Amino acid sequence: MSAEMFATVVGIALGCALVVGALALLTLRLLSRGSLVIQVVIVAFATIVSVVSGTSAVASLMYISAHDLNMFYTVAVVAGIVSLVMAAVLGRSLARDNQYFRAAAASIGRGEAVTSPERHTSTEFASLAGELAETADRLTESRKREERMEASRREIVAWISHDLRTPLAGIRAMAEALEDGMAPDPQRYYVQIRGQVDRLSGMVDDLFELSKIHAGTLQLHLERVALYDLISDTIADLAPVALAKSLHLRFEGERGLTLQADARELARAVGNLVMNAIQHSPAGSAIVVSVTAHVDGRAVISVVDAAGGIPERDLGRVFEAGWRASEPRTASGAGAGHSSGAGLGLAIVEGIVRAHAGQVTVTNVGNGCRFELLLPQHPLG
Repeated sequence: MSAEMFATVVGIALGCALVVGALALLTLRLLSRGSLVIQVVIVAFATIVSVVSGTSAVASLMYISAHDLNMFYTVAVVAGIVSLVMAAVLGRSLARDNQYFRAAAASIGRGEAVTSPERHTSTEFASLAGELAETADRLTESRKREERMEASRREIVAWISHDLRTPLAGIRAMAEALEDGMAPDPQRYYVQIRGQVDRLSGMVDDLFELSKIHAGTLQLHLERVALYDLISDTIADLAPVALAKSLHLRFEGERGLTLQADARELARAVGNLVMNAIQHSPAGSAIVVSVTAHVDGRAVISVVDAAGGIPERDLGRVFEAGWRASEPRTASGAGAGHSSGAGLGLAIVEGIVRAHAGQVTVTNVGNGCRFELLLPQHPLG
């Protein structure tokens, strides 16, 4: 075939293809809101018509016999029918996938679980379906977590309101008695008022600390901290409280461990754990605070009490703000998991430990609980 003839054939084929393609695009535009199956069939039909029209034009130019041209048309018709059927099948598969994705999107919007079907039209659609299912699971978990946090916030407000009434009512009653001159022992009333004010001040401090943790504004002032000295000071501060309840508070473990930490915040976290143990431990039991080195290089501060275990269903919620156990840890104790009346103590512990890039855990051991703080040597390193 000469170059001139080749160029003519290419030109004819290109012209036919452009005309048919333009008509197909116009049809697709008019049917843009139509069925996906019809659109796929139109694309397949345009391809067939483009091939047949181009071939017919070239055949007439090359004077191919009518018999050969009829044979070509027969083959083209058969192939075209098969192609259109295959296009329709593919279109239905795509439409089915489209319906699944629409249903999946609606389910995600309603917060429902999404299950990926076993078969899809293509690997890409299967991958997309898997991503949608995982996204739905993550959103569902996020909603549940948000609902728990909202419930915790409501509980905190309710409990703070309740816990504020008692000291405020006591302060008011004692102040009125002092004002009316009806107090039999004014000096004792002054001491009690100061104690109630200290209790209110502690609650306010806990709320302020927790608000900084939740807002991400808790700033650490890191320094080299000797854990034995820090825990010894905490035990010394709380020893009178433990002694008043006939509890044996002691230290065990290594004495040479040091790490980079905020001494004030870390002491608060350890103090909250110890105070939590003191509040719920029965008289005559022991509370053991220990320090050990973890195999991965982290320091482990643990507080073990004999205050009864925490129900397994509640272990995952111990460090939620405002949480109180559904069952008491001791026969006479209050719910586990709070060092202050509003259930903020352990939430503050977790926030402080996380700020140090550490981890806090709780497990039931024997007739009590073990709280552990796992702290890296260099939290910001």
